[in-house]
Amino acid sequence: MAAHIVATVRVHDREKFGEYLKAVAGVAESFGGEYVLRGKVAEVLEGDVDPAELVVVLRFADADAARAYVNSPLYLAGKAHRINGGGVVESRLIL
Repeated sequence: MAAHIVATVRVHDREKFGEYLKAVAGVAESFGGEYVLRGKVAEVLEGDVDPAELVVVLRFADADAARAYVNSPLYLAGKAHRINGGGVVESRLIL
């Protein structure tokens, strides 16, 4: 069964976040991941959402592949750039 990672992103430091993006480029694809959506919130329809927030949706063949991606050494190394002040990502696994 396909699994999706849905992430909301708030960038605090564009330079550090850019380093994160460079470091993780191609990592999801190496686990069979496919970017379904990457974009800014166009309009807040309900709730308390930062309108500058970004949303990313990745599709994987199954939950194991999605988990392997987020726990991979390459992703974790890239994540270090982001969590060091670059921004905040909240990820959810959707089955």
